[in-house]
Amino acid sequence: MRSFLFVPGSKPERFAKALAAGADAVIVDLEDAVADAEKASARAHVADAVRAFLASPVRVLLRINGAGTQWFEEDLSLAASEGIDGIVLPKAENPAALTAVAAATAKPVWPIIESAVGAWNALEVARMPGVERLIFGSVDFELDLDCDGSWDALLHARSRIVLASRVAGIQSPVDGVTVAIDDERQLAEDSSKARSLGFGGKLCIHPRQVGVVNAAFSPSADEIAKARRIVEAYERAEGGAVSVDGRMVDLPVLLKARRIVGLSENVRGSVQG
Repeated sequence: MRSFLFVPGSKPERFAKALAAGADAVIVDLEDAVADAEKASARAHVADAVRAFLASPVRVLLRINGAGTQWFEEDLSLAASEGIDGIVLPKAENPAALTAVAAATAKPVWPIIESAVGAWNALEVARMPGVERLIFGSVDFELDLDCDGSWDALLHARSRIVLASRVAGIQSPVDGVTVAIDDERQLAEDSSKARSLGFGGKLCIHPRQVGVVNAAFSPSADEIAKARRIVEAYERAEGGAVSVDGRMVDLPVLLKARRIVGLSENVRGSVQG
C-alpha cells in the first residue's frame, strides 16, 4: 500500500468519494480533523458506514483519539467493528497504549510517530505485537520540537523510523503529509525523497494527491525495464559474473532487481483487480 487518504469522520458525505479516489487505503479520522464537540457524532457516522466499508475493496483504517483522552475508550469500541481493517494510533510513545489497542480490537495497529519521545522509542514501538507499519506524523513532530518542517530538519527522525521498521522486521513506514495541496511538484519531490530514504508510502490529505503519491511509490517504466534486464542477464549467465548497463551485477543487485519486478507485478495486478 502506497497511498493513505484521510477523510474526516464528521463528514460522512465524503466517505464514498474517498473510497473511490484511487488510494490504497482510506484513514477515517476521529482525531485532529474532528472538533471536540463533534467527536460523538463522528463515531456515530462511522458506525453507520461500516457496512459500506466492509463491501469496499479499499482497506479502511480508523484513526482514533490518543490514549489518555476522554474519547479513547469509546473510539476503541468502535474500532473493533467489522469493516475497520486497522487502527491508527496517534502520539504513539509507549507500549502500554499499543497493548490496549491490540487487546481491545484484535486488529493491526499503525502507530503514528509524531513526538520526540515517539521517535526515540520508535524501535520499541515497532516491535510491539500487532504493529503493522509505522507512520511519521511530520506536522506534529515539527510542533513538538519547535523546528521547521524542512527535509533536513526532519531527516534524522525519518531515518530512525525507517531503521526501526527494518530492524523490527515490519513493513516500510508511511511518510507524513505534504500540506501544500495544490503544489503537485512539491508533493512529487517529497514523495520521491521519502521513497529514496526507505519509506513505502505516504499520507494524503486530498484526493488530488493520491495519483502523484501512487506514481512516486511505484517503479517507473525505466526502473522496471532495467530490473528485467538485470534478472534476464543473470539468468543467462547461470550465476556467473555479468555486467548490465556498465555495472557489475552481484547478488544484492539481483535481489533488488527481482524486488522491483515483483513490486511492478503486484501494482499492475492491484490496478487490474
